[in-house]
Amino acid sequence: MSKVPTGWYPKRGEVYWLRLDKDRPALIVSSDALNRHALDVCVVPITSVHHGRFALRVAIKAGDGGLSRDSWAKCDQVTTLDKQVVVYPPLGRLSATTLQGVEDGIRLALELK
Repeated sequence: MSKVPTGWYPKRGEVYWLRLDKDRPALIVSSDALNRHALDVCVVPITSVHHGRFALRVAIKAGDGGLSRDSWAKCDQVTTLDKQVVVYPPLGRLSATTLQGVEDGIRLALELK
């Protein structure tokens, strides 16, 4: 784990390890304004296990977001967690195309227009 720079906060679209029951990757989806000031962040968990029957899982190719293997964003499991579980530094940032796909998946999962 690297030393966290003063003023750091996780940014929307970045992928981080989260320190939970074990380290797990997740995508930050809350706005930067909230991420800067709030004590928690909104995330979408990422898995490397593909389940074809889940239409709300958005594919992320290896390399995108700094992920080492093909993965899937679990758009049906948006959650909010304390920023203290976010492990600095970020793995990377998702491409604009993949992030748009995740945003569309969240809208579908939450029945937002």
